[in-house]
Amino acid sequence: MARPIDDRDREQVHRLHTAGRSRNDIARAINRSPSTVSKIAAALGLTFERGPEVVAATEARRIDLAGRRALLAEQLHTDAEHLRAQLWEPCTVGAFGGKDNVWSKTRLDRPTFGDQRQILAAAGTAIEKSLKLSPAEGGEDAAQVRSMLGALGEALTQAAADDTDDGGADGG
Repeated sequence: MARPIDDRDREQVHRLHTAGRSRNDIARAINRSPSTVSKIAAALGLTFERGPEVVAATEARRIDLAGRRALLAEQLHTDAEHLRAQLWEPCTVGAFGGKDNVWSKTRLDRPTFGDQRQILAAAGTAIEKSLKLSPAEGGEDAAQVRSMLGALGEALTQAAADDTDDGGADGG
């Protein structure tokens, strides 16, 4: 059975509440349950209402997360730009082959069509995720990006068709 509330409990709750301690801190300090501390505080006309503090902390957290999302969105855009630049950069591809399964490397003027398609897909994913984190201003948002990526995809398809005309000299 719980011990009865006495004047000493009331005094301690009042003193610790005045010092700005939380209900749970007071409960630990006086060796009582949080619900008992709440009963004592209510009888004394004290509350543990932290509404304004909670609202301020929640707003600060929301602002912090918004800043972090904007930074991540910017980094994803930068990643997409780096990926896009790889589409037309010289590269080295390697594979095991032949009857002895020997590693061989080939230098290409640009990635193979399949690799370009994968690079483009990765760039598109980075842009899409960036726009979800921080939507573009101006109304059309991702539709503009999808249109640009679609045009780029068509250009790659045409480039692949041109490569087959010259016998695929660059391996693509």
